[in-house]
Amino acid sequence: MDVSPLADPAALHPALWRARPGGGAAAGDTTPSGFAALDAELPGGGWPHRALTELLLAGPGLGEWRLLAPALARQAAAGRCLMLVDPPAELSAPALAELGLPPAQCIVVRPRQAARPAARSAVRRHQGTPVEVCWAMEQALRSGQLGALLAWPGAAARPEVLRRLQLAAQAHAGPAFLLREPAAAERPSPAPLRLLLSCSGPDELSLRLLKRRGPLREQPLRLALPPVLSARARQRANQPWPAPARQPQPALPERAGPGLAAVPGSAPWLARLGAPASDR
Repeated sequence: MDVSPLADPAALHPALWRARPGGGAAAGDTTPSGFAALDAELPGGGWPHRALTELLLAGPGLGEWRLLAPALARQAAAGRCLMLVDPPAELSAPALAELGLPPAQCIVVRPRQAARPAARSAVRRHQGTPVEVCWAMEQALRSGQLGALLAWPGAAARPEVLRRLQLAAQAHAGPAFLLREPAAAERPSPAPLRLLLSCSGPDELSLRLLKRRGPLREQPLRLALPPVLSARARQRANQPWPAPARQPQPALPERAGPGLAAVPGSAPWLARLGAPASDR
């Protein structure tokens, strides 16, 4: 029995897909974010595969690593590599491991002119020109071997580059994140999912969904993030510091004269320097 093109749009063209009531992808085409409230708002119930996701934030350190760590760790647990393109600071291997990201599975790629001094690290580093870095991102997305992409494109995020990355991401069965400045919200992007991140309190992140497949959400979503310190580190930090033991003060030596003390073993003439003139 022939399949009707209306029942299977892909029979007409591979780029065609059937819209769903929520406007999102199937559950198998997403990676859970690790936050139930966020998954309820994301099309398909998680970070989308085969598409770019843009996270717009004013600067590093707002909590973006803690936000993405559950999804990245899930990809790493499946034995897949994580590609980190031009992160804004040197990455700490112990900190990555604390987030559940094995350093041996993290590949860092930087533009050559922005490369930091080489340092000993368990994280693999590669350098290239901006054009080479964009080419490497495209090839990694098309390779079928990448778990997740996390990139800080900066000024390299030109419209033609974003279009090429979005096309390449369609072959990538995993999430692909671009972290950009908030001003990028005023410019068009082929990414079907765009979120604006801001800090709303200690260990709390505010997410505004700027673009998604499906209905818009007017109010920002607030997420409670895991604390920066691990439970063991917090326990150590909350322990009271022991009071320093009081050390007995040494007895002062006898004074040899006004303003000068006689030091045991010192020369006799040194002691006489402090004596009155009548005693010399």
